[in-house]
Amino acid sequence: MTVKLNQPALRQARKLVRDGSVVRDDRDDWSEHAPSADEENAFLDKHSWTDFGHWHLGVDDEHPADTKGHYKFPIGDFSKVHRCGVISAESRAGQNDYDDIRDALKKLLDLIDS
Repeated sequence: MTVKLNQPALRQARKLVRDGSVVRDDRDDWSEHAPSADEENAFLDKHSWTDFGHWHLGVDDEHPADTKGHYKFPIGDFSKVHRCGVISAESRAGQNDYDDIRDALKKLLDLIDS
């Protein structure tokens, strides 16, 4: 699996955080706050795959860009970045040795917490 940092998503996430479009929730809230498959599908009904990708800090080139499998490490609910999503993604990226993604998420978390 070739997963790499999604730079456009990182830029959007930073902008959203700086603009105040962030939920400063607790670490364990992501299981309740993460978009469901139905919410993802509803978003895709109205938006492009590029827009969908802007909510994921990783992309997997082994899957086509017009599939959900292409996008990894979600960090928000399609309107706001969630602190708990960033923490969850950072942990998973570290566990899977995606150091560039982990480091970007750590910096994003620092921006949220500042």
